[in-house]
Amino acid sequence: MTTAQTSRSSSNLKDNSLNDSIAILDFGSQYSQLIARRIRELNVFSELLHYSISAEELKRLNPRGIILSGGPNSVYDKNAPKCDPDIWKLGLPVLGVCYGMQLMAQELGGIVEPSKVREFGRAMLTVIHHGLLFKGMDSSIDSWMSHGDSVVGLPSGFRAVACTMDTPTAAVADEERGFYGVQFHPEVVHTKGGQNIIRNFVADVAGCSQNWNMSMFLESAIQEVRERVGEKRVLLALSGGVDSSTLAFLLHRAIGDQLSCMFIDQGFMRKNEPEWLVNKFAHEFHINVQYVDARSRFINKLAGVIDPEDKRKVIGTEFIRVFEEESKKLGPFDYLAQGTLYPDVIESSVSTVDPATGERVAVKIKSHHNVGGLPKDLQFKLVEPFSKLFKDEVRRLALELEVPEGIRERHPFPGPGLAIRVLGEVTPERLNTLRDADWIVREEVKAHGLYKQVWQAFAVLLPTKSVGVMGDQRTYENQVVIRAVTSEDGMTADWARLPYDLLDAISRRIVNEVSGVNRVVYDITSKPPATIEWE
Repeated sequence: MTTAQTSRSSSNLKDNSLNDSIAILDFGSQYSQLIARRIRELNVFSELLHYSISAEELKRLNPRGIILSGGPNSVYDKNAPKCDPDIWKLGLPVLGVCYGMQLMAQELGGIVEPSKVREFGRAMLTVIHHGLLFKGMDSSIDSWMSHGDSVVGLPSGFRAVACTMDTPTAAVADEERGFYGVQFHPEVVHTKGGQNIIRNFVADVAGCSQNWNMSMFLESAIQEVRERVGEKRVLLALSGGVDSSTLAFLLHRAIGDQLSCMFIDQGFMRKNEPEWLVNKFAHEFHINVQYVDARSRFINKLAGVIDPEDKRKVIGTEFIRVFEEESKKLGPFDYLAQGTLYPDVIESSVSTVDPATGERVAVKIKSHHNVGGLPKDLQFKLVEPFSKLFKDEVRRLALELEVPEGIRERHPFPGPGLAIRVLGEVTPERLNTLRDADWIVREEVKAHGLYKQVWQAFAVLLPTKSVGVMGDQRTYENQVVIRAVTSEDGMTADWARLPYDLLDAISRRIVNEVSGVNRVVYDITSKPPATIEWE
């Protein structure tokens, strides 16, 4: 995480000062974001901050408690990440998880050494003393371990409150100061009752009121947008996805006709979507949308392009050019609205700071849209109301904004669209073949009542052909792959166990109704090792 990202994240806790909050110091664990999600599931605001944040800054942010995440390092390594030692003097309760527990122990005078027996995976935890942390829990708990080091000497004031067969100090506590540590990961589903442990710390130890919700967030976000924008105009690049559509609703409620949306049709949308989208926003929602037909420009630029990364770069570059041209026609605009989500803030830098004004300015459209970056000389100031939210929280916000279900529950769709689901060269004919097949997939999934049960369900057109027999004649035609996955946030995913009758209906309809396709196959690979998209 960069310094700029830390600065932006820090301001978010301040924005929510009316609500109790928990600050999470991130030491690089793969589960750090999951800790934040688990706390928010308890209706308490949480924020992931860089481990180097100063105690003075934390004091200004005024959280009710601090959680130290896990991490890949050993605390005794020469360059091991450490937090500001003055954090221990803030008088705030602290929960250390895995590396966080080891760091707390070492910094407060304990001893951490390599374990004689490393623990990775499930381990039976025995609670020695329940106290507040294990209140209401069984004495034996299935826990999820991932450590090669252990606390072998406790700091003054601490005692072991749980153990496993191989780790005598699997959880420790200094209850007088409100310092707790767990060697396992309560945030993962593999730890049975782990959410209860987190709730005990957040609600009982830190004393947080569980009152943070989307209604309160919406009020705060609208007020923040109005104060930031004033009477200025705002431009939003509308894609039709959940994030940009929900953002359009929020901004329209906040600033009305000061908002202008631009929908760039690159020709890679799903069947009938551009027409449906523009009609909905302009005539039903009464939100100003400028439709830009750039289909021929994009398809011409992709002529002969096969490599998926080259496709993304070409599409990104052309998107920038079209966006720049059209924004100048519609402008001038002072602000660019982006549906940047919290994981984007954590994982990638999406902005820089104007040294003259201190304002954040756009240097690229959201990285997870994979459409490249805006040129620096555009110098929009950014409006990013969703930079505090996870994807599922945006859906809950959409419900609060009364965004229609047809938009609110839409599956995620990549920025380059069908261009990266047509493997190999992208042509108008191949796009139309995929559109027809994809339409059938989504139509049948909805008809079987499973659309909300899967994260994504779509078709992929392969660059190879296969032999078939249709009407007693040999065919040599296209192959279509069906991809359907379940996921919580898209970071990991499992292939969806769709019913055989659904797969049968999809296959028969595609072969019978989509010209030029004689074979349908189903992708049964999870993420990892595969990705959700094929390109």
